[in-house]
Amino acid sequence: MGKLDNKVAIVTGSGRGIGREIALKLAADGAAVVVNDLDETPAKETVAEIEAAGGRAVVCAGSVTDDGFAERFVQTAVNSFGGLDIIVNNAGYTWDTVIQKMTDEQWDAILDVHLKAPFRILRAAQPVIAAAVKQAKEAGQPVPCRKVVNISSVAGLGGNAGQANYAAAKAGITGLTKTLAKEWGRYNVTVNTVAFGLIKTRLTEAPADGDSTIEVQGNEIKVGVNPQLLSTMEAMIPLGRGGTPAEAAGSVYLFCIPESDYVSAQTVVCGGGFMI
Repeated sequence: MGKLDNKVAIVTGSGRGIGREIALKLAADGAAVVVNDLDETPAKETVAEIEAAGGRAVVCAGSVTDDGFAERFVQTAVNSFGGLDIIVNNAGYTWDTVIQKMTDEQWDAILDVHLKAPFRILRAAQPVIAAAVKQAKEAGQPVPCRKVVNISSVAGLGGNAGQANYAAAKAGITGLTKTLAKEWGRYNVTVNTVAFGLIKTRLTEAPADGDSTIEVQGNEIKVGVNPQLLSTMEAMIPLGRGGTPAEAAGSVYLFCIPESDYVSAQTVVCGGGFMI
C-alpha cells in the first residue's frame, strides 16, 4: 500500500531533471501521473520508467505557456485516470541578464512560464476540483485532501543579481500560493510552495563559459554557472554541497502525502540551509 494510492497527479516539466524525479517519486508511492515536457521524447521516457516499475502514467507534451494547454493538461488527468488530486507546478527555466540589458521578451517569457502558466493550470483545475467536492458531499462521503505544490526559488525570497525577471516571477508564486490556500481551503485543498536553492541540474552544471544552450519556443538560451561562482555558492551552503534532483523531489513529496494534510500556505526552502 502506497501513501498516494488512488491519487492522480499532474507535474509540469517532468520529462527531465527535478520534475522527472518528482513524477517518479509520486508514482512509486502509488499515484497515477500525467507527465509533461516541451518535447514528447523525454516525457515518454519518464512514463516508460514509471510503467516498468509497475506504476501508471501518461504523456501530455507541450509548452505550459501555450493557449489551451492548461485545460488540456487537466483534462488529460480526468480522461486518463478519472480525477485530479495533486498539482505540481514545476516547469521553468532562466533567461538572465542585468536589468538594463533585459528585453521585454525576456521579461515576458520568464513571467509567462513561472507565474502565468501556474495561474492558468490552477484556474483550469478549479471546476474539476469543485465538482468532485460537491459530488462527495452530496453522496455523504468524506472530502479527500488534495494538494497543490508550486515551485519557487531562493531568488524569489531574497532576489538575485541578473535575475529580475525570474526573481519577480518566483516572488509572485508566493502570493499566488497564499491566495489559493485561502480560496481553496473550503475544498480541503492545501497549497504550498517549495523554494529551491542550488540544485544540480543540466541548467546549473554546465560551465557558464561553455556553449551549452537550451531551445525554448525558438530561442537559444545560454545555460550554465561560472565554476568559481558555483564553488563559492557551495561553500556558503551549510551542508557543503548542492542538492540533487532526487533530494529536491523529496521536499515536494512532503507536501503531497497525508502527513501534511493540515499544512497550507507555507514556503519550505530546499537549499541545504542556504539563503540569499
